[in-house]
Amino acid sequence: MKLENFQPNALGKQGGKILRLPTLALWCKVNGMESNWAAEHLQTIRTLMERSAVYRRALAPIMFFVGSIGVLAAVAGLVFHLDSPRAFGGLWLGAALAAVAGAFLIARRQAFKDREPFWSPPTRRVTQALLPPLTAGMFLGVVFVLVGLGNEFALAFIWLLFYGCALHAAGFFVPRGVKLFGWVYIALAGGCLLFLVIFHPDVEWSAHWLMGFFFGVLHLAYGAYLYLTEKGKNAA
Repeated sequence: MKLENFQPNALGKQGGKILRLPTLALWCKVNGMESNWAAEHLQTIRTLMERSAVYRRALAPIMFFVGSIGVLAAVAGLVFHLDSPRAFGGLWLGAALAAVAGAFLIARRQAFKDREPFWSPPTRRVTQALLPPLTAGMFLGVVFVLVGLGNEFALAFIWLLFYGCALHAAGFFVPRGVKLFGWVYIALAGGCLLFLVIFHPDVEWSAHWLMGFFFGVLHLAYGAYLYLTEKGKNAA
């Protein structure tokens, strides 16, 4: 091509058209992805609202089961004097695994009983909300057990605060009471921690009492509340 025949404007117009085509295609693709994402979230919210009664019925037996595990673990720790950091951490990590497995089986049985799919999009949302704080607490517990760090009260409060955060996160996808229950955990655990640090820094009683109250008694109390309120609704 001769230099005098070169037309930059023509090349600019063609280049602009070439650049606009991929941009338009990318915009259409992103817009379609956003539409699908919004539709999926709307369907999840609709499903959560439709199945709120199912989740509420499943929560009561789960709370009873988890509370029973918490009370039994606390009694075992007190009776057998499992007060060393490794014994304390190992006992309550085992109790947590048993509680999670039992809750999984109860929820699965309730879903089959109501002819609902168990691993549905709402269930995945709840699991995704629970996993980060529970996993963080589990790893810290494993470190305490392996290293043998010398303060089981510190581990207990770490677990309580992480568990409260997990309940609060799951509360966005299940009945509102779970979110409030998470705040109860965070507020009570934080208040107890501040009280002990300020007024009783040298605690002499066992941390199993603390764990038994929070992971045992509170779950049983919340399970009883769910059971009685659900029974009252059915009677009405």
